[in-house]
Amino acid sequence: MASTINDLYITGLINAHALENQAVQLLSRQVERLENYPEMEQRMREHIEESRRQEARIDEILRAHGTSASTVKDVGLSIMGNLAAMTHAAAQDEVVKNAFANYAFEHYEIASYRSLLVMAEAAGDTSAMAPLRESLAEEERMAQWISDHLDPTTQTYMRLTTSGQKAGV
Repeated sequence: MASTINDLYITGLINAHALENQAVQLLSRQVERLENYPEMEQRMREHIEESRRQEARIDEILRAHGTSASTVKDVGLSIMGNLAAMTHAAAQDEVVKNAFANYAFEHYEIASYRSLLVMAEAAGDTSAMAPLRESLAEEERMAQWISDHLDPTTQTYMRLTTSGQKAGV
């Protein structure tokens, strides 16, 4: 049985909701461990709230289509987010590895929102364009922030490590 454009779009929205849920879990585990990186901690806390608002925007779009997010996908990706955060926790260079992973994750989200915008247009869901663009802009700003702060984060990590201090987080 062939899927309709609207079916594909709804699936994309459900997947994006689960992805935002994963982002909240991933960043929440990381932010708990950033005592040596206060600027990063603050920006990540802000992005957790942005991610929650993005989830709410997607919820609203899904409700307008008479459906809702997938609890199974949300829980599954939440578990993956927690596991991903724990993967780097034991590494001495945890903060640097998390920065790399977060940069990649933000670009994954950017691609997701760009794709959703194409689907929304094809499905004729003009009311979803503005909230999806808002979420896309937030993800682009976060990716840029990570890019702008990768060098200073690495420098702080190296300074702390070479002086014998706890540097990973």
